[in-house]
Amino acid sequence: MGGFRPVPDVLEYLAGSWRVERSVRDAGSGDEGGFTGTTVFRPLDGGGLLDAESGVFTWQGVPRPAERTLRFLPGPAPGTADVRFADGRPFHILDLTTGRHTADHPCSADLYRGEFTVLDADRWRSVWRVRGPAKDLVLTTDYVREG
Repeated sequence: MGGFRPVPDVLEYLAGSWRVERSVRDAGSGDEGGFTGTTVFRPLDGGGLLDAESGVFTWQGVPRPAERTLRFLPGPAPGTADVRFADGRPFHILDLTTGRHTADHPCSADLYRGEFTVLDADRWRSVWRVRGPAKDLVLTTDYVREG
């Protein structure tokens, strides 16, 4: 894949529509699934972006509609984002100024560790590893800019 592409301003980079392909693997059970859809980063009043993802999640061969919404607000340092759940709860900080970032999100007894890489102007990837008493998941998402 080569190196990472530095992004001076993550909000500017993410703005627009992206095709999403996500694989989900349960390392404990061996079960696998995936998500296919789109995510659109639209401007929020007051600054930042609203990330609206929608598509189809397939698990154990059963497809279901799926969606989620996140808020990407201006972060603590120039060019970064403060990522929040739709209800305003903090999720993680995203800093792609080097083209790569790792973020942790503790959730109850589980730890979510995300690794983000910018591949080029129109492609980026996130890999979330979720570990806890009842979870051992890897979620790999590839984003390709549409249009």
